[in-house]
Amino acid sequence: MMRFLGAILLLLWFWMATATAQDLAPGSTRDADAVIDSLPDLARQAIPLYREENRARYLNTLFRLQSVAGDHRAANDTLQALVELRSVSDPGNVAPLRAFQVAQRARLDHAANGPVTEGHVRSAFRAVFEPLGDLDASRAMHWLKGDADGLRTNLHEAAMKQVGVARMPLPDALGLIRTQYLLTTFETLGPHTDALVAEDDARRYIVDARGLVRTPDGADIATVLVRPRATREPLPALLRYTIYVNEQGMADARSVAARGYAGMVAYTRGKGWSPQAPLPFEHDGDDARAVIDWIARQPWSDGRVGMYGGSYDGFAQWAAAKKLPKALKTIVPWVANNPGNGLPMENNVFLFVNHGWPLYAASNKTLDNETYSDHARWDALNERWYRSGASYRDIDRIDGTPNPWFQRWLQHPRYDAYWQAMTPHGREFAQIDIPVLTVTGYFDDGQQSALHYLKQHLAQRPDADHTLLIGPWDHGGSQAARKPSAHNGYAIDPVAMIDTPEITFQWMDHVFRGAPKPAILRDRVNYQVMGANAWKHAPSIDAMSRERKTFYLSATRSGQYHALSERPDATPSTLSQIVDFADRSTSLGDTYPDPVVGRTLGASSGLVFESAPFDAAIEVSGIFSGELHVTTDRRDLDYAVTLYERLPTGELFQLSYIIGRASHADDMATRHLLTPGEKTIIRFDRTRMTSRQLQPGSRLVATVSVNKNAYAQVNHGTGKDVSDESIADAGAPMRVQWHTESRIHIPISN
Repeated sequence: MMRFLGAILLLLWFWMATATAQDLAPGSTRDADAVIDSLPDLARQAIPLYREENRARYLNTLFRLQSVAGDHRAANDTLQALVELRSVSDPGNVAPLRAFQVAQRARLDHAANGPVTEGHVRSAFRAVFEPLGDLDASRAMHWLKGDADGLRTNLHEAAMKQVGVARMPLPDALGLIRTQYLLTTFETLGPHTDALVAEDDARRYIVDARGLVRTPDGADIATVLVRPRATREPLPALLRYTIYVNEQGMADARSVAARGYAGMVAYTRGKGWSPQAPLPFEHDGDDARAVIDWIARQPWSDGRVGMYGGSYDGFAQWAAAKKLPKALKTIVPWVANNPGNGLPMENNVFLFVNHGWPLYAASNKTLDNETYSDHARWDALNERWYRSGASYRDIDRIDGTPNPWFQRWLQHPRYDAYWQAMTPHGREFAQIDIPVLTVTGYFDDGQQSALHYLKQHLAQRPDADHTLLIGPWDHGGSQAARKPSAHNGYAIDPVAMIDTPEITFQWMDHVFRGAPKPAILRDRVNYQVMGANAWKHAPSIDAMSRERKTFYLSATRSGQYHALSERPDATPSTLSQIVDFADRSTSLGDTYPDPVVGRTLGASSGLVFESAPFDAAIEVSGIFSGELHVTTDRRDLDYAVTLYERLPTGELFQLSYIIGRASHADDMATRHLLTPGEKTIIRFDRTRMTSRQLQPGSRLVATVSVNKNAYAQVNHGTGKDVSDESIADAGAPMRVQWHTESRIHIPISN
């Protein structure tokens, strides 16, 4: 026993000694400035203590410690070792280190105690960038600028937390030192970056940074054009047509030119240096065609143009394709928006998230980032509007800022000629005979739009050369070169960490230069199976699954929920839902996947149905659909259906969802109101695609509800334009009977 107690005491002493040894002694912590002033000494203390088994991570921290400690030569050597290591093991992650190389060389070159001058930075920049090829240099340019003001604020706030401490834990010190290193780097480079980048561009490229292309109706489209200087023969051009005017435009055009194409970015009419007023959506097809035709006439053009880009840029590609410009040879739309069924409404339901977008994108010549990033304003506004009971048309009045584009769109609650004129519609898809690569994600809130184009294109032209790439990403992640490791609580499978721009340029090389297709695009539909860490490939969406298993909404209880049964109830019955539209203290309809993993179902979820557990692992891959048999005492309702996997642990994993309007279930262009008291069938299939390997013991869970919340229009069911309904139209609570003939069709692969 004594030996045992002695061993415990020895271990405790060792732990305390180790913990104490990992604490650092700042010289003074009387205030935040004193803490920051102590960082060089803390860095010197930390160097012999810092340990990390991963060599790359170790070097990535060590050079920062050495630099902040003042040993710039050692920092430069360590940084060079990290560059060499990444060049072999992680070449895609070398570009961020170039800015640090420039800063470190500049610090080595400066006089013993003098400041780093412009001459030091210029010399260091040339030493780092001149040996680089065009592509490596273009990738590194992005990393030369950082938010020094934001870093300064972050450093001060972190230092405030250490005021008064006598000993500082090593992790806290490392965090401060990393932030200090980034701040000093961008303070060193910031004043000189634009001039140095322009100098490098002039050496490599022919640049027209403020072009104008005249359209047939007399408007002027602002453009940025970058061409490789060393190339003399005519080139194909890659065009990104966008409404988002920022520094990324030059970076995009440069990245294209670095790959041997002519790179052009064109901005929506009225944006940038275009003299007209900003005009989103309505002229982009004709204007993009005018830009494509202009490119094809230039002596440096070989008469071929490809388009690429995401969200609005994806819409613009389809808008251009609708006009069938002869020179357009391929499009690669990422997470493409479809005006009228994506933004600002989905399945005829206007979504609140889109209210602020036109103020951001169309209120000035660039972007109103300050307004759009004021999340507190938008969160408070939608709650204030919802609780007020005002009509949807009154949102901008409640906000206090007129929103003419929002009001213009509300005049078109149906998918009418206004929206149909913007992108291909009906038989127009049959005329589009160019290769198309669509990219989207399971958690992309615009996925429905992206898949609309795919499904319509193949429906109207079954032999269309149209390829889909889809994985477990959101709107931004689907477009990114480096994917996040997790999304809303879901740890993304490693195999899904693909580089979307790189695959896009491989596709362009395939179309324009005869190179092989990107290896991941083995069939028409290419999808990542979540939970299996694998990619699969199919010739069509339907072929993703072996069968469509039907589950019925049952009145039978399954634990605390109703059963999601593979057989219909022997005796059909109904399940009641009463919805009080006058009660704005409660909500109904949980749909958006946040979190993806770990949601708790409650009263806002509506009716909940749960299947029996699966004996073996099964794969759900494709698009779920269904039929809701419903009787209500109103002339319309908005509905929400959400599909989950309940893991054996009890946690929920959200798979897919749909929000829709009953009166537009069969036709988005024409409204068919319900007959109160008469049973109707709401068919739905415009749900989110998913692919997930369900574990043995997992269950399917479906929630079904009337949709009534702060995130979308509130449809009171009067039959009037929903944008005009208010709490004054609430009347007595709505009564809904969900019939047990209602069913959901799940695509099962195995």
